[in-house]
Amino acid sequence: MNGEPSSGGSSRRVAVVISAADNVATALEAIDAGQRIEAGGADVTASEPIPRGHKIALRDIRAGDTVVKYGSPIGTASSNIAAGAHVHTHNVASARGRGDRAASAGASRARDDEARLAEPGEA
Repeated sequence: MNGEPSSGGSSRRVAVVISAADNVATALEAIDAGQRIEAGGADVTASEPIPRGHKIALRDIRAGDTVVKYGSPIGTASSNIAAGAHVHTHNVASARGRGDRAASAGASRARDDEARLAEPGEA
C-alpha cells in the first residue's frame, strides 16, 4: 500500500498508506496541485498543494466522519473533504488535541506526587 505517481514511469513513493482502513495518505514529499498519485488502492488528483508530512484525502470524507491514518482514528472531519484535498487542522477536529495534553499533564503531576524509588546516587 504505497503512494506512487500514476504517470511518468517513476516508481518513487510520494505518499504512504499503512492500513486498508485509512481514508488519508501521508505525503512523503510535497505534492503539487493537479498531481495524480496512487496510494492505498486509490488514484487521486491533488486539488491543492499538499506539503510534505501532511495528509491527502483518498476518497470523499463527509463532515462528521472519522479521519483514519495508520489504521487509527485521528480526528473528525469538521467540513466535507473531497478526494484529493489537503487534510489538516483547517478541516479536521483532532482527537489528540488540548484535552489530551491537559489529561497527560494531570497524570504527570499525579505521578510526581506518588512515592518513588530512589534514583541511583540518591540515598
